[in-house]
Amino acid sequence: MRAAGFNRGLLKFLKESPTPYHAVQRMAGMLEESGFARLREADAWTIEAGGRYYVTRNGSALIAFTAGELDWPRSGFRMLGAHTDSPCLKVKPRPEIFRHSFLQLGVEVYGGALLNPWFDRDLSLAGRVSVQTAAGAVRSVLCDFKDPVAVIPSLAIHFDREANKQKSVNPQEELPPLLLQAEAADEVSFRRILLDHVNHSDPALEAEKVLDFEINLYDTQPPALVGLRRDFIAGARLDNLMSCYIGLTALVSTPESLPAMLVFNDHEEVGSATAAGAQGPFLEAVLTRLLPGPEDRLRALDRAMMVSADDAHGIHPNYAGKYDGNHGPILNRGPVVKINASQRYATGSETAAIFRGIAERLEVPLQDFVMRSDLACGSTIGPLTATRIGVKTVDVGVPIFAMHSIRETAGVRDAYDLYRVLQGFFQTADLALSD
Repeated sequence: MRAAGFNRGLLKFLKESPTPYHAVQRMAGMLEESGFARLREADAWTIEAGGRYYVTRNGSALIAFTAGELDWPRSGFRMLGAHTDSPCLKVKPRPEIFRHSFLQLGVEVYGGALLNPWFDRDLSLAGRVSVQTAAGAVRSVLCDFKDPVAVIPSLAIHFDREANKQKSVNPQEELPPLLLQAEAADEVSFRRILLDHVNHSDPALEAEKVLDFEINLYDTQPPALVGLRRDFIAGARLDNLMSCYIGLTALVSTPESLPAMLVFNDHEEVGSATAAGAQGPFLEAVLTRLLPGPEDRLRALDRAMMVSADDAHGIHPNYAGKYDGNHGPILNRGPVVKINASQRYATGSETAAIFRGIAERLEVPLQDFVMRSDLACGSTIGPLTATRIGVKTVDVGVPIFAMHSIRETAGVRDAYDLYRVLQGFFQTADLALSD
């Protein structure tokens, strides 16, 4: 696969994945197209040599693996970890706010979102809805309105002359989006809107009542190649669906002779402490089913290595002083190895050396990121996974601008270069350094 085709697939995936539920559904489809069989946690598993499998949890987390020759204590696993969630605005359970003839929605901020970019955007709604059908069954379905159905208008500068000097956002008061205009509050309800939408999307569902929902707002502007020479990728949810796409595409295009595993957790942006998050038991449960004996499992983990892929901060030319001068990655100059002395990233010298060696063999340039010593450093699922299961880990990522904004920017070459390195990683037989 060449870079242009890779990026077209990436843009399509980002557009079709407005929520973690949609991302996992799309990735499951891509895996099945590549010969992966679905496993269900409630079923007994039979794993065959040379098999390719995947399992989901909560509809928002996914683990996929190639079995190899089933000699995992000797072969170990080549593991790629990422997360499916992104900062956004989530609709509250009883969201209706009716003021001055406008129906608005109460929202909560999910994760560490940059809030100012959410104003004056063409927004839509997507997520998961649980309904009761005419037959009395409870079913959960995905929904995506796709069209722009909401907007959060800015306050005119005439009422806030200091807006260009300082602008803080009160999420309770200033973020409720406009949904429609009506004469009376009792004319509309959000659950009725959801019910009509899911029945219109699937008349055979025969939904009679919305029991509950998890709905996000998202920007309808599609991802695109931008710049005079199309040097950049701009779009929503680059952090961290870009890493998911890179890892999945690398795995399905790699020969299956060596055992490899994708681990895509949810809820990273809010701490990962859920059943589908990296602090939860999902990965450990899968490994225990594959290797029930503690001895074999520990041997396999000792021969395993995880690449924790999460976007990195590219040096912003307008704010260069915010970065460490020797560790400011440049867009389109290669993937980034992320390092932190306080172990906010799980990279160590040995795991970095293995990753650098693979990149060097493929002639892929790498960069380093270290946060300024006077600024707090973010983290990833890397340290959480390494702590929970004891796997050696390296934190890497594609450099981007505007992380956690409604629209982020990456270089057109870096995602493809990381894809190439991960292909090499999945084909590396020995993940240990020589004594």
